[in-house]
Amino acid sequence: MAQQKEKLELTDLEKADCLTGKMIGGIALKAPGWGSGKRRRFVFDDRDCYYHTMSRVAGGEMLFGDVEKEAFRKLMRRMERFSGVEVLTYAVMGNHFHLLLRVPERTKFLRKFENGTKEEREARLFDHLKLLYSRAYLLQLEAELAVMTEKGMDELYEKTIQGYLDRLCSLTHFMKELKERFSRWFNKRHGRRGTLWQDRYRSVLVEDGEALRTMAAYIDLNPVRAGLVDDPKDYRWCGYSEALGGSKRARRALCVIMGMTVASWEGLVREAYRRLLFEEGIEAGEEVKKQEKRQGRKHRRRGIKRKKALAELREGKVLSTADLLQCRVRYFSDGLVLGRRDFVEKVFREKREWFGAKRKMGARGLPVKGKGLFSLSSLKVNALE
Repeated sequence: MAQQKEKLELTDLEKADCLTGKMIGGIALKAPGWGSGKRRRFVFDDRDCYYHTMSRVAGGEMLFGDVEKEAFRKLMRRMERFSGVEVLTYAVMGNHFHLLLRVPERTKFLRKFENGTKEEREARLFDHLKLLYSRAYLLQLEAELAVMTEKGMDELYEKTIQGYLDRLCSLTHFMKELKERFSRWFNKRHGRRGTLWQDRYRSVLVEDGEALRTMAAYIDLNPVRAGLVDDPKDYRWCGYSEALGGSKRARRALCVIMGMTVASWEGLVREAYRRLLFEEGIEAGEEVKKQEKRQGRKHRRRGIKRKKALAELREGKVLSTADLLQCRVRYFSDGLVLGRRDFVEKVFREKREWFGAKRKMGARGLPVKGKGLFSLSSLKVNALE
């Protein structure tokens, strides 16, 4: 019996990967609008949207070790499969995380749950719920729905079903639930209570194309800027490293970022994304690397240092993408929208009521050579740090 009990004991990482169990007292659904905050969210259900999201630990403490980072990644991937929100790349750091997400057009994603009879629709939903919930949870839910049907409680039945559908293709629900689930796991592992996160997540709406590729590189280079590694491929908890490690999901996501097919990963995408990370012409050629090795020097990529980059910005100069990515760029986390001028202006017009009457234009240019990138926020203080 002792041996059997020992086999059933789960590690903390295995617990993070467990399906959601049943709740004593019935299935609990949050009330509509629960947890909504004042931070502006540029959310559009009628189109595919890309977002950079991030959140930081309360107090900025370095709470996440290897086990915590791996648990976060497991929970992130499970929520990704359930919600339909695709993680294109990410970086899980010691006290915060960055995600680059694709949220599909909602109506297209939900069509598979809308066709057929009531029984067929319910069966398809239950097949989907298996991605996140345990068998015990689903049996309880099935029993409650059966009671509602038997007693003619159609309004409550539809409300219950809609409560699950509302969580699909939703940036808000994905981020809230990911943070809540990780908080519960973290607090249980460390025997603590209370809030883990500093505040609600930040989000920046990102245009597909140049802006999306630049944002992806910025996220994957987080461990490099933090001085943890010289190359993001050596940092386990970022999308680029996972792709190089053989993950088909991570590779497919990088292909989406680069606007290329999955079949071209080995031939084109892999090298194209690496050039993006280090900017064309930044890495030394093989002869230079060999020469530095003979001289006993460790090769590092060329390009001006962060200190010099900030000095040049103060002088009114613009930077290359490679130089920009050596800095912490607030436009990428606090800029609200990132893309070409016409993209930012379109979003500004669609949400015009959110801004004061004196503001005539939405786009604010970034100090980057040749990229034509614009933000919706004008960050005059510590825009680059």
